[in-house]
Amino acid sequence: MSSAPPTKTEAARVRLGASAATSPELLRGLADDTSVVVRAALALNEAAPPAANRALARDADERVRVLLARKLAGLLPNLSTSDQARLQQDTWELLAALVADETVRVRVAIADVVKEMPEAPRELILRLAQDTALPVSEPVVRLSPLLTSEDLLALLAHAPGPEITLAVARRARLDEAVCDTIAETKHSVAIGALLANPSAQIREATLDALIARSVEHVEWHEPLVRRPSLPPRAAQALSEIVATHLLEVLASRADLAPPLGEELRCRLARRLMAANARPAANRGDPTAEQVLAEASTLAARGGLSEEAVLAACRRGDAPRAAALLAVAAGVPVSMVDRASSLRSAKGLVSLAWKAGLSMQAAGALQCLLACLAPEAVLAPAPSGRFPLAEEEILWQLDFLGRMGR
Repeated sequence: MSSAPPTKTEAARVRLGASAATSPELLRGLADDTSVVVRAALALNEAAPPAANRALARDADERVRVLLARKLAGLLPNLSTSDQARLQQDTWELLAALVADETVRVRVAIADVVKEMPEAPRELILRLAQDTALPVSEPVVRLSPLLTSEDLLALLAHAPGPEITLAVARRARLDEAVCDTIAETKHSVAIGALLANPSAQIREATLDALIARSVEHVEWHEPLVRRPSLPPRAAQALSEIVATHLLEVLASRADLAPPLGEELRCRLARRLMAANARPAANRGDPTAEQVLAEASTLAARGGLSEEAVLAACRRGDAPRAAALLAVAAGVPVSMVDRASSLRSAKGLVSLAWKAGLSMQAAGALQCLLACLAPEAVLAPAPSGRFPLAEEEILWQLDFLGRMGR
């Protein structure tokens, strides 16, 4: 293995490898240096000759290849027109090889640099977007301005899992065709992200279909109510299914036609009057103890299912939802109340985990019990699973338990 003269110390060789003034011949020799620190310094040097870069692209240490990949990707915006031919011959060939590197960290390094770069080669972006490793593909799919509607539709058609669909749903300025495709999937988390995406161009017919499906997806209600543009028919349909606190948001929208706005405000007033009148008229609303007893009886009969929790959420019945969650999790209702009063998304998600519920139910419970806005709701992980590590969940449960002592 060739190297710099043996009289040079490692520190001296590092300085040589990092310097733009070092001769190309000496830089090429440093690419074979026995010290990974020297080779890493050379990998960062933008003046390294193509022969040195080619040697580093085959380096046995992935850290060197990561640094080289990041450097080469970062050079793309600075290339002049006259540099393009050299890019094709030198840099592009190396980047193409590094995009195929078996080490995910190397490919992630390239994706991290070019994910929002309008000057990146389109072929490079497509290869990264189609990468099977989510840390590589997800940021590129979510952020690259070079991906067209046709590219996104092709990605959705061959998406290996919900993560890519979720990444597409979070992109800015999605057109109607892409929105329709996402809406037709069964990925409820991605659809929720689409509805919360203010620049997504969702057709009125698609919005109507999603509102109809939202009866089974309470977590969609708030992003639907807060859509920047809401057709009258959609607003009317939502007013019949959303909880009272969301009906209040809906009725206060400035873009409603005056007759519809008045109708929704009247509906809200009737709900509030009914809620206030029931205790005064002593109409037999169950007490907290009775609701808890009902939940315990339901559990004893084997009927305390996730659907029972979701049904309570759909009705906006916070006391029953809290009681069902407490019984299912095997904790006092006061523990659920503490998480709700603290508006703790992590606390409620942790309780839902302990209760054996899914993140769909956890999202609905956050909206109902803590009255959280969409941006404050703790969303599922891209896989649809719980977004907290088990250690964090156990800490949250311990914290809520200790607060009551």
